[in-house]
Order: sequence, then structure tokens, then C-alpha cells
Amino acid sequence: MTHKAGFVNIIGNPNVGKSTLMNAMVGERISIITSKAQTTRHRIFGIVNNEDYQIVYSDTPGILEPKYELHQAMLKFVEASFADADILLYVTDKYDKEPNENFINMLKQATVPVFIVVNKIDLCKDEAELLEIMDKWKIIIPNATVVNISALLKVQTEILLKLLLEKLPEHEAYFPKDELTDKPMRFFVSEIIREKIFLYYQKEIPYCTEVIIESYKEEETIVRIRAEIMVSRDSQKGIIIGHKGASLKKVGVEARKDIEEFIGKQVYLETFVKVDKDWRDNQNQLRRYGYVN
Repeated sequence: MTHKAGFVNIIGNPNVGKSTLMNAMVGERISIITSKAQTTRHRIFGIVNNEDYQIVYSDTPGILEPKYELHQAMLKFVEASFADADILLYVTDKYDKEPNENFINMLKQATVPVFIVVNKIDLCKDEAELLEIMDKWKIIIPNATVVNISALLKVQTEILLKLLLEKLPEHEAYFPKDELTDKPMRFFVSEIIREKIFLYYQKEIPYCTEVIIESYKEEETIVRIRAEIMVSRDSQKGIIIGHKGASLKKVGVEARKDIEEFIGKQVYLETFVKVDKDWRDNQNQLRRYGYVN
């Protein structure tokens, strides 16, 4: 029996449900999810293994107009997903803004199968509205297969999986069959903390923040973690900490619960806040934070 394997790379504008789709297809909470744009900053692999196939899903940052060097680095993650894709999934929904012309042209010129995934179909008022959206995309990218799903409700995700398997090339597995992702545990711990910051702070604060795991010590019955929350300006440090440390404590408590669930072990989490001025435009710091090589 032949074995199939390949990279199924997920791209699209912010807030269309790329990370929700990734988690739904993988069956695990790999990517963090909030209602705010730019929640996903890195390219993250989620690996689905079967005796006959291995699908390496790739979640990417939303396509955006860059304002900082950080945004340029995020766009490079998206561009890289075109280079190694065996299948491209462009995710959209009824509220999606006009597509980025450069990326649409790249999809038109793609030499691999392209799927336009119309997500959040549960929000369409009727079938006529859904068909109108699908027909629009059939005209925009004639070479694509247009499918509709609700990633959140896992509606028609099995149909999408079946279509992907039909297009997946024959190949041996790229990763060991017991692997779920390419990222280390420290990465997911930092992402969980960053997710809480996106959930509990408003305006510019989440976008100016980065989380670094300075220490991760696994003992027999407990994991001891020291995390540093980096902000761009002195004024933001006080906002993150809050009155008498209440805001930072809330982040720590909620993050610790999710980390314990994720790693299946008791966690002692320490969080500290530091100022790293204008880190989003500093190549050296972006390299330290894993955005550039």
C-alpha cells in the first residue's frame, strides 16, 4: 500500500479562522486563538499521522500591511509557506476584506493544488449568500477548489480532509509518526501566556508584548517556569502589572491552568515584566525572539 505525506499550508487575512481550522484538523489545541488580529505571529506545524498518510498542517500569521520589522518577518513566514507547500489552503469568510492582490496572484500561479476554504458558514444568513461567496471566489481564482466549512463547529471538516487526501502526494513521512508539532514545549508555554495577554489587555498592549521563557525546569512532580513579558515602553510595564500586581497575577493564574492542562503536570509559574524599547523594529531582538534567522 502506498503512503502519502505532504505540507498543507494555511494562509489568509487576519481573523478568518486559520488557527481554528488548524486545531480542528489536527484535533489538538496547537495554535492560540483570540478575536484580535495578529494573534498568530509564527509559522506553526501541526502533524496528523495515520498508517497510510502524514499531513503536516502549517498555520501562518494573517496577511497584513507591515508597519514594523516584526510584520515584515511575519509576512516572510507566509511567503515561505508558498515555497514548500504540497497543498495551499486560503481561508476566507463572509466578513473578509478585499484579498491582498500580490498573494492572490501567487495563488493563481501556484503549481500545487489550491483550496479556497470559505469558513464560518454558520454565520451566513442562508444558502444563497453562501453560494454567492463561493461563486465570487471561483471567479477570482479559477484554478482553485472552493469548499465551505465551519472550523469552530467542525462542520464539513471531514469532507475537507477527504479532498486533501485525494490531492496529497505519495511520499514517506517527513516526521516521526509520534510527533504532533515541530515546536518545543517552551514555545507553547510562551504562546499560552501571550494568549492571556491578548485576552485581558486592550488597545496596543498585546501587540507591543513578547513572552520569553527564561527557565523551564522539569522535576518529578512539578515543572518550574520563569517567564519574562517584554513590552516596548515604560508606560506599558505598569499597565501589564496593574494595581498592586493584580493584572499580572490574573495572567499568571489563567496561564498556569492552561499550561498544566497542556503538559499534564503541576506547574509553578513566575512572571516578570521588562522593557525592551522598540523591539518590533530591532533586528537583533527579533532574532532573539525567533522571528528572523
